[in-house]
Formats: sequence, structure tokens, C-alpha cells
Amino acid sequence: MVTAYDRLRSERFLATRVGAGTFVSGGVRPRDPSGVTDSPLRPRPLWEEIPRGRDLSANEAPYDLRPGIPDASRFPFPPWRARVSRQLRPRAVGKGAHVEAAGLPRLRQAIARHIGVARAVRATAADVFVTNGSQQALDLIGRVLLAPGDTVAVEDPGYPLARRAFQAHGLRVAPVPVDEEGLIVDAIPHGARLVYATPSHQYPLGMTMSMERRQGLLAWARRADAAIVEDDYDSEFRYDGRPLEALHGLDGSGRVLYVGSFSKVMLPTLRLGFVVAPPSLHDAFRKAKAITDWHTAVPLQAAAAEFIDDGLLAQHVRRMRRVYAERHERVVRILARDFGERLTPLPSNGGLHLTALLPDSDLGYDVEVARRAEDVGVAVLPLSYHYLAIPPRQGLLVGYGAVETGNLDEALRRLGRCFDT
Repeated sequence: MVTAYDRLRSERFLATRVGAGTFVSGGVRPRDPSGVTDSPLRPRPLWEEIPRGRDLSANEAPYDLRPGIPDASRFPFPPWRARVSRQLRPRAVGKGAHVEAAGLPRLRQAIARHIGVARAVRATAADVFVTNGSQQALDLIGRVLLAPGDTVAVEDPGYPLARRAFQAHGLRVAPVPVDEEGLIVDAIPHGARLVYATPSHQYPLGMTMSMERRQGLLAWARRADAAIVEDDYDSEFRYDGRPLEALHGLDGSGRVLYVGSFSKVMLPTLRLGFVVAPPSLHDAFRKAKAITDWHTAVPLQAAAAEFIDDGLLAQHVRRMRRVYAERHERVVRILARDFGERLTPLPSNGGLHLTALLPDSDLGYDVEVARRAEDVGVAVLPLSYHYLAIPPRQGLLVGYGAVETGNLDEALRRLGRCFDT
């Protein structure tokens, strides 16, 4: 207590008058607890242009039909927890030194083996760079390959956070339409330095890019001296036949950067992803990663390497593929049985969601349906959110990863109450 009073007196917050006592100095004005209310500092204009986006942590809907959310309740927590725990012991942590910016060698080797078997991606451990989710992988690609003002072509509709990552680097984002075969190569604008695509399971519509279109995209990259980012975000979950091999496996010129993530096959909260880059970019990626955040959390990297090497990832994927296939079939059956022409699902044979189109309606109707769904305890995303330029189609992305199979009937029954009659 005496030390506290001495400190306050030394800072002239207190004044002592002999024979009277100690008082708060008259010149001290109480500070607004909210802090500075009108700072002159302003962000760069581009941050005013980029939409804030939805707070994904704020949703507490009993029935979460948003896309891309896996079933965390079925994750094998005991073996994962044991591996993380081993990495938090003094012997594993060592002296607290930083590690290679590109990632732990054991994890990079495990990832290279995994994607080689599962997706026919030809890569060595040296080609793999561990990131904090696929979003950081996109950020690093923008830092390494592009300069402000360069043009990036993206699918339209497409993944909003990918284009925002590129916009944040001052890049010009050009929308390219898609059809039933995927991204329309002939519509890529002249001068584009990079194309971002989801060929295995187009996000959000769900089609698989045809082999002819894949070959056309690779030929375009060679002619344009450009790069392709292949986001293979959920290819592990396919329910009808074997998927086409990754675009990266067809590339013979080193122009495809393969981006992957463990968010769908493990847990989104782990924030573990990776990018496979050609040798010509290794040094630059290592520097960019180190400048950004030194490296991804070491205990998680080590635990993930063990998890993969011990066969637990492959085992979990096989188990969840059966679960999600059942849910996918259930959603398709319910939509066909109960929704009539109100929602028409697009063909899709994989992933954690399907997209269903609304009949011709006023612009923003899918947003209104999603708002009504929220009122009855159902979280669902409007399709129109995913368009950048062309007139958006109206529809809903119906996810089934986070809802138990037995609860899908009730979730969709509630959703069915949200349409105009």
C-alpha cells in the first residue's frame, strides 16, 4: 500500500498537505474509460472498400447449416489431445528457440506424402510451406508473386475471403464466370497475372472442372506467363467415384500453387494449412512467412505430423466420408420431397454443402430467407453473397457438416417455413 501511494505521489496524482492529509491533485482530470473517441488516424482507403464480413463466432443457431463446418463432435479428441500434450513438455519445447519458417520438416514430409497419395500432387517436403490456415497461404502468394495494381482473376461466384485477401494487397480483382464445366477460361481478362480457382469442387456451386477445361487453363497460364492458385479445400469428401486428380498433378511447367487446409478434415480452430510452391519460389516464401509471423505454432505442427504419420488422419477422413455421404443424401432427399420448386439443388457429389437455387425472384430474396431462417434457429448462407460482378443468382448454401443426420429433417422443416407462400 505504501509503495502504491509513493508511486502516485511521484507521478503527481496525489498531493500531501502537512497536518491536513493526502489528496488527489487538482490538476488531474478523470480519463474517459472508453479511451480516445476521435483519433485523427484513418486506414488506407482500400480498407473502407473491403466489406467487414460476418462474425463467424457469433452464431448460436441450434441448426447450423452454414457451409464448410465439420462435425467437431466426431473428432478423435483423446488421441489428438495426447499428442498435443506430449509437445507441451519441457523436453519437446526445448529451449524455446524459433524453428524453420517453412514449417517442421516432419510435418512437411507428412503433408507431401498425404497429398501425394490422396490427390496425386507431386511434391517433396521442400515444396511444402506450413501456414496458419489457407487464408494465410493466399496472403503469402499475394506478397510473393504480385505487385499493387496487378490483376487477379477469380471465379464468380466464388470464395469472398480469397478475393478480399488479394484486394488487401492492392490488387485488381477481376471476376470470371463459371458454367457446368467450371471456370470459363476464355473469359479470363487480358493481362491477368494469376487465376484463383477451386477445380475439384467449385465454391460455392459444387461442379467439378472438366479435364478439357483443366487442360485449357494450364495452356492459358503458359501463354500468359501467369500463375494458377488451386484451392483444394474439401476434396477429401467425395461420395461418387474417384475425384479427378488435382490440377497440380497435371502441371508440367511449375505454374500451379496448390493450397490445402486441415480445417475441414480436422478442426477449423487449429488454423493449419499449407501451400505447395515450385522451387523457384522457395526462398521468397520462406522470407515472406518469416516476416509475417516467424512460423506457425510448433506444438500444433508436431502433433499434426504424428497424427498423420500414425494413420489417424486417414482413418478419421474415411469415417467422416461415410457420415457426410449419408447427410448429403438425406438433404437431397428432403429437398426433393418437401421443397418442390422453392429450392432446386445443383448437382454435387462431394464437400460439406450443396447449393440450391431459388426460382426467379427479386434481388435479395435469398438474403431475406436467410434472415427469416435465423429467427427460427437456422443458420444458412445466401448464394448472392458470393457474387462479385455478374447479376447474382438467388439461392442458399445448405451445409450438413455441423448438423447430426437425425436433426436434418427438423432443420430443413424450419427452413421451409421461411419462404413466401
